This record gives sequence, structure tokens and C-alpha cells, in this order.
Amino acid sequence: MNASPQPNERPVKLGCKSVWKIFGDKPSAFLANNPQPSDEELASSGMIGAVRDANLDIYEGDIFVIMGLSGSGKSTLVRCMTRLIEPTAGEVLFQGRDILKADETELIEYRRHKMGMVFQHFALLPHLSVLGNVAFPLEIQGISREMREKRASEMIELVGLNGRENYFPRELSGGQQQRVGIARSLCVEPEIWFLDEPFSALDPLIRREMQEEFLRLQSVLHKTIVFITHDFDEAIRLADRIAIMKDGKIIQIGTAEELLLRPADGYVEEFTSGIPRAKVLTAGAIMTRPKASDFAGSVQVNTKIEDLAAKLVHSETPYCVKNGEEIVGEISRQAVLSVLLDQD
Repeated sequence: MNASPQPNERPVKLGCKSVWKIFGDKPSAFLANNPQPSDEELASSGMIGAVRDANLDIYEGDIFVIMGLSGSGKSTLVRCMTRLIEPTAGEVLFQGRDILKADETELIEYRRHKMGMVFQHFALLPHLSVLGNVAFPLEIQGISREMREKRASEMIELVGLNGRENYFPRELSGGQQQRVGIARSLCVEPEIWFLDEPFSALDPLIRREMQEEFLRLQSVLHKTIVFITHDFDEAIRLADRIAIMKDGKIIQIGTAEELLLRPADGYVEEFTSGIPRAKVLTAGAIMTRPKASDFAGSVQVNTKIEDLAAKLVHSETPYCVKNGEEIVGEISRQAVLSVLLDQD
């Protein structure tokens, strides 16, 4: 994930431009008369601003995490992106095409062939086997049984469920059921993959296992992913970039490191305050200009502090920080200790 190109080197896969979702009486007319309503104007009109002027770009190959507390608007925003609910205003651009202008036929095509979805609740069909559940989206498309079962078998192998093709959902653990849901969503070979808190119902150990599995799959598939979570630990483990939402608004978008070092406001600062800095900060964030003539070793610029701490805290001599083969800085034991002790 860290080795992926910088965002400005990749095309935008999905973008939101001034997306609003307002619940209430005649929300479109209300918004037309109040293009940027305040909290007070919404409340006095009996309106609920579930998504408020959302703007974002998701790049090809990104794992883009949307997070916030319950009621922040993150799931509503994703449902606007997929048109599971209709936005009140704005544009949702998929490869430059506004899908809010798509007719029913185009929308069905988009959902069946371009988009995969995984939700917190596995929603497996209890009367179908693992193979039948995974192949089900292709059956809806009218794909022949031989072709859909071949594709389904490939996805079952990909998620590590070989040998369980004929099991029924009731015979599987929670983690195994979620793997079936993931395999089913991948069966249509989606161009963009939406996951709405897919692991939050799982026990902590299984959740960790599924996060590892998710990263393994992404290393193989290189999908463009929109991932919803309320867990910052999960976000920093998975995300290329993170959007933090509050009261329907996107407060800040950035890497975990950017959110921690340069929070946009007090809410983001509080949101990230409990996260151990060593899990987020990289060598590049705390390095200084290279001055030493001799180094004890080297680390890459994107290496997390927690991953390099063991060797640096016992070294009197600094390590050089490299970007590939180029030396870009140096890092000292004291700098690492300061992060580990959460000192400024």
C-alpha cells in the first residue's frame, strides 16, 4: 500500500462534487432557495442534513476510508455514491460520468458490472451453499452455470475457503461467512468496491484476521476501495487516505499521518488523540537533514516508527532514512524515544 503511486499520479476513479442529502419536506426546493444552509436554517425548517456539501476524489487503486461516529453521515454518503439512495443535489462522478444522470438501465449495468458491495451483515442466502451464494450475482446476470461456478470457485479459493464449497451458511463461523460475502462481491469483478463496516460484527481476533486477509486481497487485486469504519485503529491499518465526517460534513481528508500531525480542527484532534503516535508516524515525519558521515543502518522513509523502534532505541549512532536508494534524512534514537513516549 505504501509503495503505491502518489494520488496526483493516478486518475480519479470516483468523485463527489457538492453532494447533499437532506431529509424533510421538499428538500430539493429548500436547497434551491438555501444553497448553503446553516445548522439553524436546517433545524428551523425541519430538515435533517444527512450529507452536507460533500466533496472528495477517490483515486485509482486507493483504499479510501470514511469514518466518523454513529450518525455522522458516512453510510448515507456511500449510499449516495451507489445511488441506493438519491442525493438531493450534487454530482457523483464515476470515471468522469455523473451517475446521478444515468437512467435505470445504465444504473443496473453500473451496479451489476462495475460495483461490489460488502456490508456489516453478511446477508447470505441460507438455502444456498457457499458456491451458490458466491455465484448468485452471476446467476442474476444470466451467466451460464458452468461459467458462473468456475468464476465462483476461483473467488472461493482466493478468500481461502477451499473445501467448503458445499457448506451452508449455518455451518460456517462468522469470519468464514464474511469471506463468503467478500467472495460474492468480487465475483462480478467490480471496478470499485464498497465495504460498509464489514468487520465490526466480528470478534476482535477474527476481525484482525479479516483485516490481514483484506490487505492480502488488495495486494493481489489492486481494487479501488471505499471502506467505512468508526474504528481509527482499523482505518490507520488499512487506509491510503481517510475522510473524517461529523454531522453530515467532511471535516478533513488526508493520510493518517496528516490527520495526526495537522488536524483541521479540535474535533479531528480529539478524534485522533487516543492513537499511539508510533503506529501512525513514519520515519519521514520525524527525520532531520542528514548530517552524519557514518550511519548504523538505514530505514525507508515510509516505515512506521513502531516497526523500526526496536533497532533504533539501542543505537547511539543515527540511521539514514532512504526513499528507495536516495538518502533523504537521518533519524536518531532520541527522536524515536520522543514518539514512543508521546513527547512533542
